[in-house]
Amino acid sequence: MLVSLTVGKVDAGVAVLLTEDKRLIEFPSILLPPDIHSGSIVDINVSRNFSAETVAEDKFNALQADLFSTFGTHSPSAPVLRCRNATQTSVVLEWDPISLATAELRSLSLYRNGAKAGNIPLGKLSTKISGLPLDTEFTFHLVLRTSAGQYTSEKLTVKTHKMTDLHGITISPGNMPSQLRDSLSETVNRIGAKLVDQVRIDTTHFVCTEPRGQQWEKAVEMNVPVVVPDWVLGCEREGRIVGVRAYYLDADPSKRVVGPSVQQQQQEGIGGGGSGGGGQRGSIGGVRDSPRIEHTPPTPEQVRPERGLPLRENGAADGRGSMEGQGGGGRGAAAAPSLAGTTLAEKDGEHEGKEDDEGEEDEDADDEEAADHKAIEAANAADRAKAAAAAAAASKEEDEDEDEEEDEQVDVPTETSVQEMVDAAEEDGRFDEVDL
Repeated sequence: MLVSLTVGKVDAGVAVLLTEDKRLIEFPSILLPPDIHSGSIVDINVSRNFSAETVAEDKFNALQADLFSTFGTHSPSAPVLRCRNATQTSVVLEWDPISLATAELRSLSLYRNGAKAGNIPLGKLSTKISGLPLDTEFTFHLVLRTSAGQYTSEKLTVKTHKMTDLHGITISPGNMPSQLRDSLSETVNRIGAKLVDQVRIDTTHFVCTEPRGQQWEKAVEMNVPVVVPDWVLGCEREGRIVGVRAYYLDADPSKRVVGPSVQQQQQEGIGGGGSGGGGQRGSIGGVRDSPRIEHTPPTPEQVRPERGLPLRENGAADGRGSMEGQGGGGRGAAAAPSLAGTTLAEKDGEHEGKEDDEGEEDEDADDEEAADHKAIEAANAADRAKAAAAAAAASKEEDEDEDEEEDEQVDVPTETSVQEMVDAAEEDGRFDEVDL
């Protein structure tokens, strides 16, 4: 089809062409002859190129097939979540490598009990959640967001362990003697824990005797508790996981609580009935007996002899008198011989000796006996002083009646006369009230 157009205006890039009905058409000036100007008339022949259309269509279809084979046959897969290890206060989760196909990763998020716990960094295949309560159940799942859509993993239910469940303990051994390492391996097997050579994300404790080595440095970097082998023995002995503070390498060993093992407790609980009759000492389930207070039976009352006391001349030979009668001894076989200068305090002391508490200890008894002995000696000394004073007064009265020739002669009272005066004073009750 041939079309005639009038050039209205020519610019560097665009020329304005006018149709016969005065319509404006912008046309690239590069396609016009170079010598045209305003008012020139140009003829343009317009036709359809079918061969070119066929070629373009074939190219487009090939491109579509290539795109579909590259991006349309594979799609991202949902992540698969697993529990690698669980302890009393932590859970270690892991998953397979994420398959994105031809899509791009937008985010990978972890959810706990339906709430978002955080985003997982790209390329990470495990994570550890700490600070969880004991014996509690949790539900976890992953959400994968990509340029091809969103994919969610299956929900995983995990329960933290009790204090008595030691299966979650994972121990990495460090530098220690070979014999001690063999013993550690046997103990770990007995309590049901796991022993791994390398420090991993699920390692709960690093056991060694010397703080050195590459694995020790890695444990310190990962904030894994570094303890001595005695910690494993403590867990076995107590039948539960014990604190690590007293089992650090630089901790004081005297602060470690050492008690009987669970097997010993069970044996004590079962065999406790053999002693004591009836099996009341053994408790159900092998639990140790609670502390008991045992009372010592009261000591029978005994009459203790008083040491170092002066005896009367006519008293019994043993100083107290026999309880069974010894024929013609002093004032009677059953009664104790009286002492010179006996006081009310001494009589009260004898009466109180009969009412002593049955549980009086030997040490207190010795102290009281010593105090009584000192008091009696003091009373005897006072009696002797008073008797001497009375004898001196009597001799003075006799001297006044005698002649002046006998003034220089002073009668000295004999021991027999002094004793008689003391006996007389005792019978009169003159020395009954003496302040000890």
